[in-house]
Amino acid sequence: MAGSAQARWSALLEKATRDGRIEVEAAAADLGVSAATIRRDLDELARQQMVTRTHGGAVIHAIAYDLPLRYKASRHAREKERIAQVAAGLVGAGAVVGLNGGTTTTEVARALATRRDLLESESDPSLTVVTNALNIANELVVRRHVKLVVTGGVARPASYELIGPLATELLAEITLDHVFLGVDGLDAAHGATAGHEGEASINRALASRAGQVICVADTSKLGARAFARICPVGDIHVLVTDKDAPRELTDPFAATGVEIIRA
Repeated sequence: MAGSAQARWSALLEKATRDGRIEVEAAAADLGVSAATIRRDLDELARQQMVTRTHGGAVIHAIAYDLPLRYKASRHAREKERIAQVAAGLVGAGAVVGLNGGTTTTEVARALATRRDLLESESDPSLTVVTNALNIANELVVRRHVKLVVTGGVARPASYELIGPLATELLAEITLDHVFLGVDGLDAAHGATAGHEGEASINRALASRAGQVICVADTSKLGARAFARICPVGDIHVLVTDKDAPRELTDPFAATGVEIIRA
């Protein structure tokens, strides 16, 4: 897996998060690159204060379980793009859509922003998007056919999400036709979950204001649990996942009445 530098950095950070440290020679063998390349990668990650360099490798540096969003983007990238395209197709012109933060919901935002029928729609605006994600807002603010509403709140650098009471107070005053939820875990018994309690709270508020809750999650999220619950499975209407998701992972959701769409 030589790949791009960004993909290697993501893999190295995942390894550091899992194991607590990175050994240069072992990482080079795992990723199929030279030891010199890994050393340069670790030097760059250390410069960004993501790891601390040691003799022969590096150790974790204040990441805990939560990698910054920019390092998650390369995971399951093709699956996320397909999921996003299919999910975006569920929205009609004139709809009011909520989007929380995350790599998959970012792809949904891009798919919505570039849908030709929405660009050519006679509705003004052709789409209203409410989001607590700064990166999504940054991409959509230049789209003239999109009315953009950004919640207030305190920014989390790891996810670019705005959280806290300033965000939830706004959501209490609006209604949404659809909300697209990106999650850290989706378990049939425990529901949709996020790694951070502040994100879970704002995501729960988004879901509570929507007529339809659409969870966008690749296979790696199914059957997994994270720290804080967003909502129970009973609050989710649709799950859009990748086409290769095993039935043993999707059937428990279908059994509760969730519509399963494979992309």
